[in-house]
Amino acid sequence: MSDGVRTMWMRGGTSKGGYFLYDDLPQDEPARGAVLMNIMGSPNTRQIDGMGGADPLTSKVALVRKSDRDGIDVDYLFLQVFVDQPIVTDAQNCGNILAGVAPFAIERNLVPARNGDTPVTIYMENTGQTAVVLVSTPGGVVNYSGDAKIDGVPGSAAPVPIEFKDTAGSSCGALLPTGNVQDLVEGIKVTMVDNGMPCVVLRAEDMGISGSEAPEELEQNAGLVARLEAIRLACGPMMNLGDVTKKSVPKMTMVSAPENGGAIATRTFIPHRCHKAIGVLGAVSVATACLMKGSTAYDLAKTGEGNQLSMAVEHPTGEMTVVASLNETGDVVRAAILRTARKLMDGKVFP
Repeated sequence: MSDGVRTMWMRGGTSKGGYFLYDDLPQDEPARGAVLMNIMGSPNTRQIDGMGGADPLTSKVALVRKSDRDGIDVDYLFLQVFVDQPIVTDAQNCGNILAGVAPFAIERNLVPARNGDTPVTIYMENTGQTAVVLVSTPGGVVNYSGDAKIDGVPGSAAPVPIEFKDTAGSSCGALLPTGNVQDLVEGIKVTMVDNGMPCVVLRAEDMGISGSEAPEELEQNAGLVARLEAIRLACGPMMNLGDVTKKSVPKMTMVSAPENGGAIATRTFIPHRCHKAIGVLGAVSVATACLMKGSTAYDLAKTGEGNQLSMAVEHPTGEMTVVASLNETGDVVRAAILRTARKLMDGKVFP
């Protein structure tokens, strides 16, 4: 490792991190984790001695390799490198970092580029899900420039539409891990849902907030943070996730009535910092909860009617639109979302 490790640093959606080929890092998990912590500069609140940006959203890693699975182009393993703790975990997925996996795979010649657009089918190893990502490749070259805009990211870029498949229960074994649309945990009504990301959905008013506060204000509310963590630790075993003390799931999303014409307003802890936006798969899980009669989100949400719903999930820096396709009984069978990505650096990083 003294000669450096080949990497590409990319923004994927509203996150940022290092993209590596599997074989460029140690195969032994503890050794790999140590290398990645050194690369990010963890554990340190500033990550001053590494590439991390002192925020969970900028301390992320994608490991990518050509897949041997039928109908799959590449396998993708997401790793969250904690900022202030010596932890590297694969307990969750990341749909934002996913947006950069397809262009990275093409850049690394794992997938041949087409002239125009190139679809890349990705197997997400963390949860066993599949996604199809469409990359702009005019002339067979990845294009990062375009007019697509997503909230939480300045400027515009080429669109990266993502369609998710088989997301229900991918981490918890069932869409509703407890079998209930609503449960009472630590005296608070919650909906525990997993449609790609394990989430605990609570009403903001039940937690003593309006749901319109800035993330920084919520993080400074020690009473709120402590209550959320107590609920999260109690929900972990109920969601088949076991002891989640050192895990980054479930996410804790407080919901309130939409303020800007969307379907629902959210404030999400991921789990100990308040997200400046909302995770891609977290948005899918929350949107799914909005469609479940009796859930903590149902009476607050404005979802519209029909078998294909475009649902804007409001968050602190804007909104993320989830396009949900429903079957005859009203269950979500497919979800798609628009992201963008940008290559920031291609070279070597020194652990």
